[in-house]
Amino acid sequence: MNKDIHREITPLSPEDSFLVFDRIKNDFDFPIHFHPEFELNLLINGKGVRRIVGDSMEEISNIELVLVGPNIQHGWQLHNCSSNNIHEITIQFHDNLFGEKLLSKRIMKPIKDMFERSTHGILFSEKITEEIKPKLLKLSKIDSIDYLLELISILHDLANSRNQRLLSSYTSTYKDFENSDKIKIIYDYVQENYHNKILLSEIAELVNMSKVSFNRFIKKRTGKTFIEYINDTRIGYASRWLIEKDLSIAEIAFKCGFNNIANFNRVFKKCKDCTPSQFREEFSGIKRVL
Repeated sequence: MNKDIHREITPLSPEDSFLVFDRIKNDFDFPIHFHPEFELNLLINGKGVRRIVGDSMEEISNIELVLVGPNIQHGWQLHNCSSNNIHEITIQFHDNLFGEKLLSKRIMKPIKDMFERSTHGILFSEKITEEIKPKLLKLSKIDSIDYLLELISILHDLANSRNQRLLSSYTSTYKDFENSDKIKIIYDYVQENYHNKILLSEIAELVNMSKVSFNRFIKKRTGKTFIEYINDTRIGYASRWLIEKDLSIAEIAFKCGFNNIANFNRVFKKCKDCTPSQFREEFSGIKRVL
């Protein structure tokens, strides 16, 4: 696994269904990463930004809409863009939000087929992007079940649209990341105990491995050391709370398992390339739907 490509821990918890980010930025640099969630990205005023999906690398036009499937590497670079008001709307949702039984229904077949194609990344035509844009722009203002209904409507329109283009010539090489029993045990344990001190010895014993073998295993499967993996999980929760909760940064640091604020700030900046306060300010437009 390329050490420059990291598995992102998104702010989307197992109990959540989806997230929508709606914000305006004066830069748009996102290092190449992957995650098991689907991601639908609308960029407005982004002419000159370079988009990377799998082995596709292209400079984008003023507006574009892309669906990125689970675990395919993707990222964005400011590149030749001089805009200082790039409008980003990103929707993330679990790969199992729509179950197999639902997707097997005839009415859902276009969406199911689109999801399968999205493992290459899909660029939609400018025509459908302009048509869908008003729906995407109002998503952060919709609540509860209405959001899900609107999301299904958007996905249906996109799935039936013409002139879709697959971006990457290959699909994800990280497809089996979540399919290991040991990874599942590790993931569940860290999710339940991230706010406590987690010893390498205790979790290695949990999966019947020596500490040395466990370190090799987690590095091979995630591209990270175990400490980095735990910190990513903690920063994922911290990111959510910075957005959602009216807590101080120090309170959030201790709540998600860091025993001092300086270490939290250092790790957060390493993971997110900004300070916690900058992150809170930048993501003020986020809407989380339970």
